[in-house]
Amino acid sequence: MIWLVAGAVIVVAALVVGLVLGTGGDGDTKAVTIGVTDGSQPYWKTFSALAKKKLGVTVKLVNFTDYSQPNPALKEKRLDLNEFQHIQYLANYNVSAHDDLQPIGATAVYPLPLYSLKYHNAAALPAGAKVAIPNDAINEARGLLVLQAAKLITLKAGGTAFSSTSDIATHKVDVVTLDASQTAGAVQSGSVAASVVNNNYATSAKLSQSDAIFQDDPSSAIAAPYVNVFVARAADQDNPTYLKLAALYQDPSVQKGVQKANSGTAVFRTVAPARLRAELTTVEKQARAATK
Repeated sequence: MIWLVAGAVIVVAALVVGLVLGTGGDGDTKAVTIGVTDGSQPYWKTFSALAKKKLGVTVKLVNFTDYSQPNPALKEKRLDLNEFQHIQYLANYNVSAHDDLQPIGATAVYPLPLYSLKYHNAAALPAGAKVAIPNDAINEARGLLVLQAAKLITLKAGGTAFSSTSDIATHKVDVVTLDASQTAGAVQSGSVAASVVNNNYATSAKLSQSDAIFQDDPSSAIAAPYVNVFVARAADQDNPTYLKLAALYQDPSVQKGVQKANSGTAVFRTVAPARLRAELTTVEKQARAATK
C-alpha cells in the first residue's frame, strides 16, 4: 500500500509479464496481470488462490520497488490492473502525466498517526511545541490535515490534499518538515514534541500504538483521498472480471493477511466505483489548482 500509501516495498520483478487473454462464456478475461509493490506478502497468494477458485481467473503479479512505474506500465498495457496507491497519488499522476487511469475498487485506508513519547493527547501539546511532518508532496498535505483535525493548526480555506506549510493560517504548534524516514527518530530523540509518522516507518522504529496521540478518522472526508484502490485503464473501468477481482480483496481470508502484514492498522473500505471516480475528479481539480 502506498504511504504514500501504506505498505512495504519488496523486490522488483525481473520481467514484466505480458497480458494473457482468454475468454469464457461472458467474454471476461481469464488471466489478469496486476502490478503491486508488496508482492511477497502472503496475502497475495491467498488472493490469487481465491481468484482461481471463485472466479476462474489466473492472477499474475508483477512486483515493483519504484512507485513511479506501476501507472506507466498500466497505461502501456504491460499490466491489466495495479494495486499500490491511494486516490491522491493517482490524481497527482493523472494530472502530471495527462492520463486518465480510473479506480475500480477500494481496499483500505491506513490512518496517519501523530506520535508523542511525552504527551498523552494532542491537546496537551504546549503552545510553540515543535511538531514534525513528512516533507514529501504526497504526505505533507495529509500531515497538515491531521494537525488541523487535532486542532493544532488551521489551513487556508480548510486545506486540501495538496496543501503545503505555506497554507498554514494559524498555529498553536510550530510545524517542522522532515524527510519521512526521519520523523520517527525525531520524536524518539526528543528533538520534536510530536511527529506524524507513516505506518512503515513507525513499524520499523517500533513505535507503539499507545504512543499515537491522534490520527485521522478513516471514515471522514479528510481521509477520502487516501483510500487505497485497484486501478484500471479508463476503457476497462467496467470490466466485470476486474470489478470482481477488486471486490475479492474484501474477503475475510485476504483481510486477515493484510492485517498481519500491516500490524493491524488497515481499515477496510467498500466504496462504489462511481464514488471513487467522483472523489478522483475532485482531487484532480485540487491537483491542478495546486500547480497554478
